[in-house]
Amino acid sequence: MKYKRIFLIVCDSLGIGYDTESIEYNDFGANTIKHIIEAKNGIKMPNLEKLGYGNLIELDYISKTNNKNCFYGILHESSIGKDTLTGHHEMMGIKTLKPFKTFTDTGFPSELIELLENKTGHKIIGNKKASGTEIIKELGMESIKDNKMIVYTSSDSVLQIAAHEKYFGLEELYRVCHIAREICMDPKYKVARIIARPFIGDSPNTFTRTPNRHDYALSPNGKTVLDSLKDNGYKVISIGKIKDIFNGCGITDAIKTISNDDGMNKNLELIDKEFTGLVFTNLVDFDSLYGHRRDVFGYHKAIEEFDIKLGELINKLHDNDLLMITADHGNDPTWHGTDHTREYVPLLIYNKNLEEGKNLGIRDSFSDIGATIADNFNCNNPGIGKSFIKLLK
Repeated sequence: MKYKRIFLIVCDSLGIGYDTESIEYNDFGANTIKHIIEAKNGIKMPNLEKLGYGNLIELDYISKTNNKNCFYGILHESSIGKDTLTGHHEMMGIKTLKPFKTFTDTGFPSELIELLENKTGHKIIGNKKASGTEIIKELGMESIKDNKMIVYTSSDSVLQIAAHEKYFGLEELYRVCHIAREICMDPKYKVARIIARPFIGDSPNTFTRTPNRHDYALSPNGKTVLDSLKDNGYKVISIGKIKDIFNGCGITDAIKTISNDDGMNKNLELIDKEFTGLVFTNLVDFDSLYGHRRDVFGYHKAIEEFDIKLGELINKLHDNDLLMITADHGNDPTWHGTDHTREYVPLLIYNKNLEEGKNLGIRDSFSDIGATIADNFNCNNPGIGKSFIKLLK
């Protein structure tokens, strides 16, 4: 075992430029980080620069580095798709060859809606592709008045249910989402995720979504590196929505968060704890609050705020801690529509005792991350991926 603890942080949707398959997804030209930085004519991210971010992309606004404590590279997604489950599952060794079912163009079939109404006891409104913030403005008052569920989808394989946290009830929302997950195990409706979307407020202008979102995801379609770590007695600590993404598979401890900042603070707290294993974090605000809402300046600010917390984390890491930073897909806020973009993602690696930083180039799969983690802990890698642990000298 080379490193006692590995901290893996996924900056949800912070892609680094369209990849070789992007044209198939109508994303040729998308570049999340580049277009955010150009929109503000610069950015303050000195800690990301120290880790080698500027070596991965040609931009006048960010600097290259020769930091000997850092390795850096770019990851190419080998799976079909550009969504959360596909990206995260691939990191841990699962390659998705068949895209998850979507209902973007038509909404959900009437027989599914009727079944969901009958089993939950609530009428459904919506049933279309929509922005989550816009549909609660449109239908929130009707939902409150008649105790109805707002059902909607996106370009991803999701069935989302929005309801008022106070009037509908949070536990009731979770209950109906459990029922929806059971129904949607039928191959005809088998979406990747059911998502509970609670909101609060008393008028369309005051409605806002709360941090009590909960995802009911399909389990990975095979064993992952997380399972291997857990089976070998190592800690696998989920921060944020990681537990939901893997449906709890391979997770030993789960910590909920309410924001990116909270997620980073949870990492800082764990550094002071005694354990051996993996801390796996998803920082979802980049995607949910800024990417999907096409909020370029909000996204820009979130990156700068993350960079400050990253500096604190780097300073606290122990000699035998390894830090990895990556993303799961893109979500260029300057791009058309409001959905994810198919992009390469960055890979930044840090340990204070590394002696010769270098560029790892473009790796063939996100799963090289999981393979490296398995290799470090002398565990079986049940999936795909090529370890780069021996390169970290």
